[in-house]
Amino acid sequence: MSSGKSQHSELQTIRDLVRWGASSFARAGLVYGHGTDNAFDEALVLVAYALHLPTGFPETYLAARVTAGEREAVLATIQQRIDTRKPAAYLTHQAWFAGLPFYVDERVLVPRSPLAEWIEKGFEPWLQPDSVQRVLDLCAGSGCIAIACAHVFGRAHVDAVDISVDALQVAQRNVEDHRMQDWVRLLQSNLFDALGSELYQLIISNPPYVSRDEMDNLPAEFRHEPEIGLVAGDEGLDVIVRILARAGQHLEPGGILVVEVGNSEQALAQLLPEVPFLWLEFERGGQGVFLLDAQQLQQYQSVFENILDGESSHAG
Repeated sequence: MSSGKSQHSELQTIRDLVRWGASSFARAGLVYGHGTDNAFDEALVLVAYALHLPTGFPETYLAARVTAGEREAVLATIQQRIDTRKPAAYLTHQAWFAGLPFYVDERVLVPRSPLAEWIEKGFEPWLQPDSVQRVLDLCAGSGCIAIACAHVFGRAHVDAVDISVDALQVAQRNVEDHRMQDWVRLLQSNLFDALGSELYQLIISNPPYVSRDEMDNLPAEFRHEPEIGLVAGDEGLDVIVRILARAGQHLEPGGILVVEVGNSEQALAQLLPEVPFLWLEFERGGQGVFLLDAQQLQQYQSVFENILDGESSHAG
């Protein structure tokens, strides 16, 4: 142990520790994609956490020297990331979405959806943010999408639905942290089941959309996330089809449905070639998010229901 400490004593500044962490991660072959996409940024997050510094601290801090105790705390955190293969967000219990911080743990997926970019834009021109009063977030997880919508749509009440009681416990903490109790209502429900005849101007969802084959080949980092939030049948489309079949019944005239389907985009387009999905574009990177309006959902309602009925018959 003493020789290790002596070796690491050369790491004297925050910059040294970040560089050493990034090199260690590269040697260990870690995988990213939970808020960062490279070894350097992942190391920067964990070094800041271990030193009790805010995310995005001033660059001038990189030259600051650390104490021996601080150095050991950083090295232990870096080693924990390597040994456990847990994404940094699960070690720090913090992730950022739409410019807002959220508590996360392994009961929920780590927030990383490109939907944040369009939420920040208020989905203009399809919606006028000041006039939106009712929003539904399906498969809410940590509550990050619901809470971000409540921030952007200042007059809106948001229903956040999830089938997982564990996830809703995390969402409750985030609702309280952001003081959104009067604006965000959490509901335990299998998609629309508990919503009665509620109508919304925006239904938004980042549902499970990973195929079984894709799940079986995911890196270790992704396997720390709850499988219920990832896998949706053999093709990854089971939940998406159910949303399509019922969303039109819960949208006000002129309302829109926005759903992230990720790598299942091509499979969905092949399954429903006649449906005019509008695939949103992103300035900050991202893909696999479609938009349909209430009229389009009603127009293709029978198509969605026929596919859903076919899947039910096949399952039976």
